[in-house]
Amino acid sequence: MKQQWITLYYSIPIIISMLNCAQSFLPPLPGYMYNEIPYRYTRDSQENTETFDFIIVGSGSSGSVLANRLSEISNWKVLLLEAGNAANEMNKIPLFAPAFAATGYNWNYTTERQEGICEGLVNEVCPWPRGKALGGSTILNYMIYTRGNPEDYKRWSEQNEGWSYNEVLRYYKKSEECRLESATCSDGFHSSRGYLSVERPYSSVLTDAFIEAGIQMGSKQVDYNSIDFMGFSKMQANLKFGRRHSVADAFLLPVENRKNLKVLTAARVLKLLIDPTTKEAYGVEFIKRGKIFQVRAEKEVILSAGAFNSPQLLLLSGIGPTKHLQDIGIQPIVDLPVGQNMYDHLSYIGLAFKINQTIQPSVLTVQPAAILDYLFNGKGFLTSLGGTEALAYIKTSMSKEPRNYPDVELIFSGIGSLQSDYGVVSVPTLGIKREIYEKVYKPIENTPCWSILPMLLHPKSKGYLKLRSKNPFDSPLLYPNFFTDPEDQDLKTMIAAIRFIIDLSKTPAFQKFGTELHDIPLPGCEQHPFNSDSYWECCLRLIAVTLHHQIGTCKMGRREDPEAVVDNRCRVHGVKRLRVVDTSVIPVTLSAHTSAPAMMMGERVSDMIKEDHNMLEF
Repeated sequence: MKQQWITLYYSIPIIISMLNCAQSFLPPLPGYMYNEIPYRYTRDSQENTETFDFIIVGSGSSGSVLANRLSEISNWKVLLLEAGNAANEMNKIPLFAPAFAATGYNWNYTTERQEGICEGLVNEVCPWPRGKALGGSTILNYMIYTRGNPEDYKRWSEQNEGWSYNEVLRYYKKSEECRLESATCSDGFHSSRGYLSVERPYSSVLTDAFIEAGIQMGSKQVDYNSIDFMGFSKMQANLKFGRRHSVADAFLLPVENRKNLKVLTAARVLKLLIDPTTKEAYGVEFIKRGKIFQVRAEKEVILSAGAFNSPQLLLLSGIGPTKHLQDIGIQPIVDLPVGQNMYDHLSYIGLAFKINQTIQPSVLTVQPAAILDYLFNGKGFLTSLGGTEALAYIKTSMSKEPRNYPDVELIFSGIGSLQSDYGVVSVPTLGIKREIYEKVYKPIENTPCWSILPMLLHPKSKGYLKLRSKNPFDSPLLYPNFFTDPEDQDLKTMIAAIRFIIDLSKTPAFQKFGTELHDIPLPGCEQHPFNSDSYWECCLRLIAVTLHHQIGTCKMGRREDPEAVVDNRCRVHGVKRLRVVDTSVIPVTLSAHTSAPAMMMGERVSDMIKEDHNMLEF
C-alpha cells in the first residue's frame, strides 16, 4: 500500500507534464503567452523568409539570458527557438525534482555501452537526461547554485583572454537576486539586483550534523560562492519564494512583452544555413507541427542548445571532423574537432548510512501544515532539492594539486539513499537494475538514513560524441569513457572520497544519531571483501552515474589549439556570424554544477556581442 501511495504521489507531476507536452496543440500556459510568429509558409514556399538580427537556438541557461540581454537593444530583432514547451506549475515544487526526468521534458539520451562502466544499470548504459523545455535543463535539475572558484577561472583564462575570476564575477553578480541571509548577500560576492533568485532550500538537523562533522574533520563552514570556498556549507539554490526559479522564469518571463523578442516553442532546429563558399552562417532550418521552415539572421546565429545538441547541429551542418562527416554522407564545410573533448562530473550514488531515529519527514508523511508553509511562506520540506541539503568542497588524499584546490564535491542528502522513495522514481530514472535495488536497498526502506554523493570535479578521463547518422532526429552517439585515464587517477580519487565520507560518518556529530554504514554488498561485488578498495572499485563500475555536467564538446581555445572549436568570444573558428554559447565551450573542468556558469556565459557573451556590434553603451 505504501508503494502505491508513493507511486501516485510522484505520478502527479509526470501526468501533468505529459499533458503539458501536448501544448503545441493547446493554448499556452498563463505566464508564457509569448507572441508566436505567424509562419504560414513551408520550405518550398515562394514567400520571403522572415529575417531577424539574431537567432538563438535553445532556451537553456545561456540561451534565455542571451535572449533577454540582446533584446535590451530595442532596434535588434531577436528570435529564440526552443524544441520543447513551457513547464507547468508542478515543476516548480523542488521536492519533485527527481520525477521530471521521467517526463517529456527530457531528451532521454543514453550513453553507448562501454566495458567497465554502468554495469549495474539497465542495458549497461547510463541515462544522460537533458532538458527539452522552455528553460532547458533548469526545469530538470536540482537547482543547486554553484559558480566555481578563482583557480578554475585562472585555468580557463590562461588560453582564453577575458575569462578570469574577477572578469566573470561581475557577471555572476549581474544575474543574481540574492535572497540569502543579509551577511552573505552583502559580502562582496553577491548582488540583489539581478533576475535570478538565490535562496536557501529546506535543511534538517542532519545538515547541521554534516557541517559540524566537517569542522570536526578539520574543515570549516564557508560560502562556497565566495573566494573562501573550501569547506562545508548549506545549499544555495535557484528558488524564489521556495519555488524552482528556472532560467525561463528568471530571464524570459519578466520581458515577455518586448516586441522585438520572439520566443517560439516546439520548434526543433534541423540544421544551420551556411554558405559553403563564403563560410558564413545566415539562418537556420527548423520543424514545427510537421512543417519545415527557414529563418534568416542579419547579424548572427547563436547556438545555445547544450553540450550534446550544439555539437550535433554543427556536425549536421557540415562543421566537424572531415572523415566522420564524409563517413555518414554530410558534405564538410569546416574541419573542426566538434564533439571530441567531453568531460563530465561522475558521482557514486550507492552509499547509505543508517541512523537510530527518524529525523526527516517522507513523501508519505508530509502534513497539511507543511503544505501550507510551502504555499504561503515558501518554506518547509517541499522546498527540499529532491532531498539534497548541503555540500562541501574537499581535497582528498589522492589529490596531486599543489594548491588549496578541491578534487571532490560532497553532496549531502538527509532523506537517505536509493531507498528514500521506495525505488519508485530514483531507481528507474537513474537506470538502476531492479535486482540491485531489491537486494541492497529494499531491506532498509523503512529505516531512517542519510547519504553523501561524492562528485569527481576534475576527471582525467575524456569522452566524445559523434552523429549516429545524418538524420537530425537520431540521437547522437555518446561515449563517456569513464575510468579510462591511464594512471587510474579518477578511480583512486573516487575511492579516497568514499573513505573520507566513511570517516566523516564516524565523527561525534554523526555518531550521536547512531550512524552506521549499510553493509549489504552490491550484487556482483560479493567476491570482494566489503569496504576494501577492490570492493569500492567494483561498486563504482556498477552504479557510478553522471550528474549531468557535460562540457567541452565545442571547446573554447585559440585557433592553433587542436581541440578548439570556438575562440575566446565564442565565435566558431572558420565560420562567420556563428557562435556557440553554452557549456559545450567550457575548456576546463570546473568545481561547480554547470547551470550557473552557463548563465554567466550568457551574460558575458551578450556584452561581447554588443561590443562587437558597437552597441555596448546601450
